[in-house]
Amino acid sequence: MLTIGYIGNGKSTNRYHLPFSLNRDYLKVKTIYARNPDKAEWDRAPGIYYTKDIANVMNDEEIQLIVICTHTESHYDYAKMALDHGKHVLVEKPFMLTKEEAESIFQYAKEKNLLIQCYQNRRYDSDFLTTKKVIESGKLGELLEVEMHYDYYRPEIPNATSHFSKYKSYLYGHGVHTIDQVLSYFKKPDKIHYDVRQLLGSGRMNDYFDLDFYYNSLKVSIKSSFFRLKPRPSFVVYGKKGVFVKQTEDRQEEHLKLFYLPKGHADFGIDLPQHYGILTYLDDEGNYHEEKVPSEKGDYARVYDDMYQAIIHGKEKVIKDEETITAMGILEKGMEECN
Repeated sequence: MLTIGYIGNGKSTNRYHLPFSLNRDYLKVKTIYARNPDKAEWDRAPGIYYTKDIANVMNDEEIQLIVICTHTESHYDYAKMALDHGKHVLVEKPFMLTKEEAESIFQYAKEKNLLIQCYQNRRYDSDFLTTKKVIESGKLGELLEVEMHYDYYRPEIPNATSHFSKYKSYLYGHGVHTIDQVLSYFKKPDKIHYDVRQLLGSGRMNDYFDLDFYYNSLKVSIKSSFFRLKPRPSFVVYGKKGVFVKQTEDRQEEHLKLFYLPKGHADFGIDLPQHYGILTYLDDEGNYHEEKVPSEKGDYARVYDDMYQAIIHGKEKVIKDEETITAMGILEKGMEECN
C-alpha cells in the first residue's frame, strides 16, 4: 500500500489526480491540505481527512508520498518541505519555475535518498499512445515530420489578461504537455526553433507557440493557440511511405469535465470508432492502403502506477529527471522571445 497526502484542493487535485489515485486498490489517499478547506468548490471525497494545518500531512508517518497541486510559484518550497519530512514527492507541471530550481530539487532529493517526480500524465494520452503504436508498426517508413497540436478557442482568457507573466504563460501552462511527449519519445533534439507570440500585442499574455524540434532529417513540431475556433488534428505523422492523421485528442479530460469518472465506468476516456485515426500508406509491393486505427487506451493513473513501483518496489522511475530538466530549459528559452 502507498499512502498519499495532497497539498492543494483545487481543480488539479480534484479533476486530474483524485479520480485516478482513488481508482487503484494499492493506493490510499489519507489527507488533503488546503489553506481554506471549507471554501473549496469541490465536494469532499469520502474517507479522506481535510485539514488546514499542513503539519497534519508533513508529520504523519503513515504518509509516504506527497502530491503538490498548487500554483507553480510554491512548488519548490512545498517540495523541499516534504523532502525535509522524509516524504517522496509528485509535483504538478510545470514542475518548477526554472531549470535551476528543477536541478536543485532533484539533487536535494538524491541527498535525502527520496524520489521526486513531475506529474507528466499526458504521456498516457490515448492519441499520443496510438501515434507511437503507428510509428512503431513501420508502415509509415522512415519518419520525415510529426505535427502535434494542442488548440483551444478561449479568446476570453488572453482578452481578460492585460499584463505579461512568464510563469502564467500559455507555453508554461500548456506547452509543457507536448514538450514532454516529444522528449519522452524522440529524446533531446539536435536543435529547436522557437516561435512564441503574444497575438494581442507586446506586454500582453503569451497566447501562441510553435516549436520545431530537429533530429537530423526529422522535424517534430508542437503548435498551440488560444484562438483556434476549429482545432487542427491532434497528431499528423508523415513518413516516406505514408501518413497518419489523428483528428481528435484524448477523451479523458472530456469525461472528467462531465464528472464521468474512471471508477465504475469501463468506457471512461475510450475512443469510439468515429474518433479513430486514419493510416494511409503504400506497402512494400506498392499497394495503397487506408485504414482506421483503433485507439490505445489512455490512463493517467499510470503515473501513480509508476510511482508505486518506484517507491514500493525500487523500480526505475519512468519519467526521468533529465527529461524534466530539459523541458524546464526549453520553457525558459521559449519565453525569452516574449516581454
